[in-house]
Amino acid sequence: MSALTQERNTIELLGGISYERVVAAGNTVYAGSLVAQNASGKAVPAADAANLVVLGRAENTAAAGETVRIRTGLFVYDSGTSGEAITVTAIGSTCYALDDHTVGLAGGTNTIKAGVVADVIADGVVVKIG
Repeated sequence: MSALTQERNTIELLGGISYERVVAAGNTVYAGSLVAQNASGKAVPAADAANLVVLGRAENTAAAGETVRIRTGLFVYDSGTSGEAITVTAIGSTCYALDDHTVGLAGGTNTIKAGVVADVIADGVVVKIG
């Protein structure tokens, strides 16, 4: 096939998976935050803590025992600082959850994968989760 010679109306697919998890005892997950699943399958705020798997962004705020809706996709989060700072040179690299709204390059102690750096913009780091 030959290259385009005019504009093309390319279909955009918005993918993403939605999860629902019960929030673990002693935790509150806030809408917009990075959400992880602990070893018991319960939702917790993402953090640099052992045995967590980041699932996506919280779609609602939920306290312990309540259900949080979680969605995968491209989301903007804060960049870590110093050795955890993310710049455009990291596009395509794995980034790690430092807390429920911050991602970094080194991953702290437990290297909990948040996703892949898709871009770095004025508002923060665009992270592809899922």
